[in-house]
Amino acid sequence: MRVKYIKVGLLAFFMMVGCEQTETVGHGQKGAGDEIDTPVSIGEEHEAIEEPSLIVDDEVEQVDITEKESEVKYKINRDNWKVEPLEGGIEQVVLLTIDDAPNDFSIEMAETLQEIDAPAIFFVNGHFIADEAGEDKLRTLHEMGFEIGNHTMNHPNMGDISMEEQRREIVELNDLIEEIIGERPRFYRAPFGVNTETSEAVMIEEDMTSMNWTYGYDWEANYQNAEALADIMVNTPYLTAGANLLMHDRQWTLGALTDIVTGLREKGYEIVDPKEIKTK
Repeated sequence: MRVKYIKVGLLAFFMMVGCEQTETVGHGQKGAGDEIDTPVSIGEEHEAIEEPSLIVDDEVEQVDITEKESEVKYKINRDNWKVEPLEGGIEQVVLLTIDDAPNDFSIEMAETLQEIDAPAIFFVNGHFIADEAGEDKLRTLHEMGFEIGNHTMNHPNMGDISMEEQRREIVELNDLIEEIIGERPRFYRAPFGVNTETSEAVMIEEDMTSMNWTYGYDWEANYQNAEALADIMVNTPYLTAGANLLMHDRQWTLGALTDIVTGLREKGYEIVDPKEIKTK
């Protein structure tokens, strides 16, 4: 009898162990199923997949930055304001610049330039972007790919105002432009070409390059029609390699743009991309 009870006890013991092992295996299979079926687990798996993708994106971004740095092919000669080639640049280029933007005709001018694949710098005055309409115009110019330059908030003669006022004219406009398009201007053009010690100090602080111009005519009475303006801009004796061409947001300049660019190209000049100009 005693042996019988021992056998029964052993049999019960082995049966209990077997059940526990079965439950353990079953729970393990269910857990594996949870990792596949549970949304949280799916999200975790997606994160694990996406992490390398983010790293790749960073690598791509770094490549883009390097490419942009390698595209710097020109600099501004501060002795004559011309564009000079660096490694990879060519001599027979001109730079197109448009001041007093974005007033009445800047968007149409940008559309014309875009149609003929001619880049340019639009130098902006703060009083033209002081309202929503002006802000929209600035965004449009930027989204079209044009370089945005600083032409001061209110277009004063910088030699006639205090040092603090000069600083505000430049820095406040940089701040405003950045607020609207997310980028600070790289180039500055002083109203009337009056550069001062203060403005040059701000250039260093703001990592900017100042520039005047080689020639321009659209404010002179004799050239306030499209035909006359196009003719003088292309046939002036001041047209030389690297010339920095000054134009303004004017109706007759808009009308002359296509003929100006066409005439320059027929003379063998390429239109330099401002993004290829060194600023530091």
